Amino acid sequence: MLDLLDNAWFALTDVLNPHGPAVNAVKSYSPADFSVHFFLQLAVIILACRVVGWLGQKFLKQPQVVGEMIAGVVLGPSLLGLFFPDLQNAIFPKETRNVLYVGAQLGVGLYMFMVGLTLRLDHFQSKAKSAATVSAAGIAAPFLLATLITPLLLGVPGLFAPGISQGNATLFMGACIALTAFPMLARIINERGLANSSLGTLTLTAGAFDDAASWCVLALVLATFGSGPGVAVIAIVGAVLYTGFMILFGRKLLAPLGRAVEARGEMSTQVLAITMLLFCLSAFLMDAIGIHAIFGGFLIGVCMPRGLFVEELKRKVEPLAVVLLLPMFFTYSGLNTRMDMVNSVSLLLIAAGILAVSVLAKFGACWAAARLSGEDNRTALGIGALMNSRGLMELIIINIGLQKGIIGPTLFSMLVLMAIITTVMATPLFEVVYGKKARETGELDAIDHKLATA
Repeated sequence: MLDLLDNAWFALTDVLNPHGPAVNAVKSYSPADFSVHFFLQLAVIILACRVVGWLGQKFLKQPQVVGEMIAGVVLGPSLLGLFFPDLQNAIFPKETRNVLYVGAQLGVGLYMFMVGLTLRLDHFQSKAKSAATVSAAGIAAPFLLATLITPLLLGVPGLFAPGISQGNATLFMGACIALTAFPMLARIINERGLANSSLGTLTLTAGAFDDAASWCVLALVLATFGSGPGVAVIAIVGAVLYTGFMILFGRKLLAPLGRAVEARGEMSTQVLAITMLLFCLSAFLMDAIGIHAIFGGFLIGVCMPRGLFVEELKRKVEPLAVVLLLPMFFTYSGLNTRMDMVNSVSLLLIAAGILAVSVLAKFGACWAAARLSGEDNRTALGIGALMNSRGLMELIIINIGLQKGIIGPTLFSMLVLMAIITTVMATPLFEVVYGKKARETGELDAIDHKLATA
């Protein structure tokens, strides 16, 4: 009996260890090991996101999405790995993170596809001038200020890779400052009940353009780091051609899907399968050319039929995407985030300077551009507050910069700090400059209900 208990205990404690063949004298993970870890990781991620999201809503008045972002950092080396490194490594071993990465890309891509479905093209057409002006300002100002601060940063050892040119360093910093947290921006707009408003549409559109431009600039920088000029050419030309094709022909080509749903009165599994196939192909195309899968998902979502088609698709897909898949995106990024790198007064001052420049370049420039485009001051301030959020899209781009040898770990940590602060400040700042007054006038009557059920 004791032997049986000993064997059972050993099997239980051994469940998270690798069981595959040895590679260089170290046991590898078998397919069954990846499966065991994946389902445990999902359970931990969902629990952490729900708990931290609830705490953020109740005590900090932050939307669920910000809580999920913080939960990702909590599960990473910054907190769980700092105090319980063995536990964190047992749940999220490095060997399994590639599987989590794929799930993360599916989650964020599918969510942006759903966001594209809710984009009001009539609002965009009526606000096209404002969106273009805000987007241009949200790109130009960050790159202008990046030209001023980058020479100073290059003078600090360890921030940029040795031998990097001032031009490439400036382009990279400009892309980092210009970036908007597109998935997080969309989630905040949805949770605030602004998805169908002109403010929400204008902000989403400008944010999409800004992020696309930032990724194209990153492709240019990577082209000088061994990837070759073909990377930049494929990324920019491919994105322009595909976007142009979808804008000109996408809605007409996809219209039969909408008619099939209307005729049947519901979405059949065949139509759902075709829709998911098209989403995957669009995400693949944008990922393959070097932009990002989320833009492929968002773009084809924009071109999908409206009406009953959208209602049915959201009912079938959105809950799973939001609750199960999207949190993987936040956790994967959190696993690559270290918050203990900025550890001296001088580095803290540099980090504070980068934060101040980033807020000025994004919030200030987008507010001014919206005002010049004819928006009232309250709407312009709301746009600036939302566009200033950078979130985990920032973490993606700076992780690429670190892996490719463009920046060092110290500057990486400063940019992580900037991303988190600008994201956390987005919701309270938006409430102060826009939300409070909008609630008083009845514009945002549905907010409290949406937050309570999110």
